[in-house]
Order: sequence, then C-alpha cells, then structure tokens
Amino acid sequence: MNTPAFDTNNLKQFDEPANLLKALSHPIRLCIVRGLMQKKKCNVSYMQECLDLPQSTVSQHLQKLRSAGIVATERNGLEVNYVLADQRVEQIITTLFGKEDCES
Repeated sequence: MNTPAFDTNNLKQFDEPANLLKALSHPIRLCIVRGLMQKKKCNVSYMQECLDLPQSTVSQHLQKLRSAGIVATERNGLEVNYVLADQRVEQIITTLFGKEDCES
C-alpha cells in the first residue's frame, strides 16, 4: 500500500526542517550565513562592521543561528570565530542566491 502524499500521521518529521527554515527566515541571518560561506569563518566584530549593525544585534542573530545548529563557534585564544555547522544550509543558500554569490 502506498503512503498518501499528505500523511498527517507523522508530522514530527517536519519539525527539524521547519525550525531550520525559521532560523534562516530573516534577511540579516541570511546575510550572515552567506558571508560565512564566503569567508569560511568570522568573528562578531568583523560581521558587525560589514553589516553596520550594533554588536548586540549581530550577537542576537548569531545566537538564533547557533541554537538551530546552523553555526558553531571556534575559539582561538580570546577570539571566537563563527563557522557553518550544517551542510544543508549551504545547499539552501546556494539555491536561493546562486553559486557565484556564495563563493569567496
């Protein structure tokens, strides 16, 4: 027997992808992720300067991305750099913006 195309018995399988998309659903967060794809790793100060936003605003957006598992941190002494942590996000961003805009 075939599974119906719209099977409401297993909606839990959509929770994690929906949360991933929710975390990406802000222009600043999309910009941060695309920037990390280009630079590979970056600290908050650099992002703040590029985005021309207060450090607290950038940090709040990074926290949402971190909570969703989209970015992770790498510590190098006192410096904390952010890196992409989920390969699926790179595919999503490349689909949205094109390969040329996402490469360094």
